[in-house]
Amino acid sequence: MNTTSEHDRDLAAKLRSLSIEPAAFKAEPPARVRRRVIPGAKVAFAATASLAVVLFYPPEALERIETMLAGFANSGPTISVREAEAPAEGGAAAEHGRALPADEAASSALPTREVTSSGYVVAPDISTVFSKYGGRIVAVEVEAGGRVAAGQVLLRLDDAGARFTLQGAEIARQSAGLALAAKTIELAQARSSLTRTERLAGRDAMSAQTLEEARTMFDTAENAALQARQDVAKADLDIERAREQVDALAVRAPISGTVTRLTAHVGDTVLSREDSVRENESLLAIADMTNMVIDADVAEANIAQMRPGLRGEAVLDGFPDQPFAVEVSKIAPMISREKGTVTLRLSLSSPPPDMRPAMVARIRLVVGEAGYTTDHQQGAER
Repeated sequence: MNTTSEHDRDLAAKLRSLSIEPAAFKAEPPARVRRRVIPGAKVAFAATASLAVVLFYPPEALERIETMLAGFANSGPTISVREAEAPAEGGAAAEHGRALPADEAASSALPTREVTSSGYVVAPDISTVFSKYGGRIVAVEVEAGGRVAAGQVLLRLDDAGARFTLQGAEIARQSAGLALAAKTIELAQARSSLTRTERLAGRDAMSAQTLEEARTMFDTAENAALQARQDVAKADLDIERAREQVDALAVRAPISGTVTRLTAHVGDTVLSREDSVRENESLLAIADMTNMVIDADVAEANIAQMRPGLRGEAVLDGFPDQPFAVEVSKIAPMISREKGTVTLRLSLSSPPPDMRPAMVARIRLVVGEAGYTTDHQQGAER
């Protein structure tokens, strides 16, 4: 009985030693499995870190990140996901948290760009001079390139017909004056006779017929004197007209400026302004060189950026080393259908002193919301 019991206990002990308990299974995987998982984790982390670097890190930090990842890939220890994500998150946070300077932030929010163009120097105040009356040129008193003042005599014409007309008008004025004097005397006599006749008729010493005849004579003399006064006025008007024509023979400058073209020569016979309709039939041209501008063509695609007050810089082909500031003053109301451009008129600031009309100019305008805000505020303050 005891022997059987001892045998049973030994058998039970052996069976317990050979049994498989749940605690024998460990949570961590075998070493061989771990070696296969770790390289896959490295690859996944490298892809995630690369994406974060491209999105958040500046170009100069890429080389340092690539070197670090290469070291991790070649090393044996397991890489913690939390430890790998921490530098990326910290770098991105530092990058996003870095405060941009005011100028850099403004330039990033309000970008500007340049619009280039070319144009020509223009003198807006230019006058083409014609002769009001025809005649022969007897004197030219200016030269091309010379300065003239408004009202200055440019050249003189000789027209004998106009002078004869003036002399005839003056003689007719004298005759009209003499006639007016005679009619005035006749009127005075008729008035005196009428007064005497009316007095006698009031005393019944003069007949009614005689009184009526005296009144008729007075009316006739009064009408004759009135006609004489009109003849004198007409003679005065004829004199003024003839004198104006003679004065117009001395062609004067309509504006102050520089003579840019002179085609008149002594001895030439010129036509009147009514008969000269083409510019090449004019005598000369005068331009105001003190207030020149630039007319430049800009592509139609840039018209939305154009506005009065837009500023920029210009340089002339004749003076390439002397740039100066320009400002848009006017924009043409029409688009050129042939060229697909719009013409801008630019006012100049401190241009070269020897600048001349028709010079080629290269234009550079700065456009953008930042420039618009500044110019708009300055315009409001002005």
